[in-house]
Amino acid sequence: MEIKYIHRSIERKLRADAQNFKAILVTGARQVGKSTLLRKLFTGYKYVTLDDPFLEHQARNDGDLFLTLNPPPLVIDEVQYAPELFRHIKMHCDASDGRGLFCLSGSQQFPLMKGISETLSGRIAIIELDGLSLREIQRDAFSLPFQPTLEYVQERAKSARAPRNLWEIIHRGSYPELQNPDMEWSAYYGNYVKTYLERDVRALSAVQDLDCFQRFIIATAARTGEVLNYAKIANDVGKDAVTIKHWISILEASGLIYLLEPYANNALKRAVKTPKLYFRDTGLVCYLTRWLSAEALAYGAMNGHVFETFVISEILKSYANSGQDYRHFVSYYRGRDKMKQKINGEVVEEDGEIGLVIETDGMLHPIEIKQNSNVSATATAAFQILDKIPDRKRGMGAVICNCPHPGMLRENVLQLPAWYI
Repeated sequence: MEIKYIHRSIERKLRADAQNFKAILVTGARQVGKSTLLRKLFTGYKYVTLDDPFLEHQARNDGDLFLTLNPPPLVIDEVQYAPELFRHIKMHCDASDGRGLFCLSGSQQFPLMKGISETLSGRIAIIELDGLSLREIQRDAFSLPFQPTLEYVQERAKSARAPRNLWEIIHRGSYPELQNPDMEWSAYYGNYVKTYLERDVRALSAVQDLDCFQRFIIATAARTGEVLNYAKIANDVGKDAVTIKHWISILEASGLIYLLEPYANNALKRAVKTPKLYFRDTGLVCYLTRWLSAEALAYGAMNGHVFETFVISEILKSYANSGQDYRHFVSYYRGRDKMKQKINGEVVEEDGEIGLVIETDGMLHPIEIKQNSNVSATATAAFQILDKIPDRKRGMGAVICNCPHPGMLRENVLQLPAWYI
């Protein structure tokens, strides 16, 4: 069964950038839909892929001939396999006043960025494509980036609708091919991991023991939603922390994980300064950690961390799809500020933590993430820590959870279902 093309939220920005820049680059993990997107949007362009060994060899060894045989307007897929081609693309861009001459795509973000910044700076727009968002899966055209404000909620309410089973969507994952119900879940992810190890890992690093690297991916997936601890992963895998740090950079470079940096401000002297690790696709997490059904996941030991991973990913997608670089204004907070909370009827003291902080226009919006359907206002006790920052103001916050409808949890704190993102 062939599924109908799912329109991507980034399409409007992609078209606009193609009219303003001489080249565009779409980056993202393997199989998030980069090739399909470019072929659907730029139908008048010739399409070549450097997955073809002959074309890769030609592009690497004779860029002039390659571009003579494949003149712009041109889509070049998997361009990371021929970084030597960038200087030839630069010469074509400099020799023409045209716009949208080249549409490039690649699945190895850091090497691509290095080559682009050194060669095509000022000539190219760089766009990040992630897996499908819940909005895209539901064919919802709503395009505003997520904000925990009443204005956002009022606009979101016009098209937001609850999915039949959110855990099924979380478990299934966000890759476009998995939207085909005939695609077998475990076979897809098994092939995905095998291809990733054999192509991307070998290309990015001289990793000899791919079996050990696969054990590392599994150990990392088991820690999605946690503060990154190289030593613990190293103990699980049997490698030193230096190797694990390098391997983490490989996962980040190939778009499989995102490191959420801690909020930094001199007024918060007790803050933890280590990033949190999130996989970008919850289906891949479930496959690697062997949660084989949505029902098992929903009631399993990892449900909180996987739900948090899904929510963080959806929020980041809402910014990336609107053309904003979320890295500049999202963070989390964890510190040694003891906060009193009531858990199972008992008052306990825990370290202060805010799952996500969104900063816009000098306003800090704190967000907590809970997989429960009923949440308590005590979950937001740590929000007041942000009041210590003299040059920032704490704005409206939110608890994102599995509640059926949005509402006010307390003054200045919303309670929002995850499908309102």
